[in-house]
Amino acid sequence: MVKRAISFDLVRLFAALADPTRLRLLNLMAGREVCVCYFVEILKQGQPKISRHLAYLRRAGIVSARRDGKWMHYRIQRPEDARAAAILDATLVSFKADREMQGDLALLGKACCEPQRFVSLMGVPVPTGVTEPAH
Repeated sequence: MVKRAISFDLVRLFAALADPTRLRLLNLMAGREVCVCYFVEILKQGQPKISRHLAYLRRAGIVSARRDGKWMHYRIQRPEDARAAAILDATLVSFKADREMQGDLALLGKACCEPQRFVSLMGVPVPTGVTEPAH
């Protein structure tokens, strides 16, 4: 008997992409791993709300998490399903033309390079893959 591979849940993927906060989180994670505290600071939303959105993205199969001591780090997990990967890739590319998304990235760059400006980020690990903003 041949077993069929379980297909990726595209409905869940589209539902995950249907929320502005989750899109902003994906934008901030694109190409890097980010500690949840940066999301809280940049999006100006409470940690429980951010965590619920991150859990939704994890259930959709497009975000993974890693614990490092007391810090939780999140990154985009590209789906193996070609259709789902293409949808996620197109979504991430679309952020480059969005002003709000680019503003979030600029804030992330500032927060990483000048954490003293953000009391809540003192001692927090800097996200991997973040480049300094142009001055």
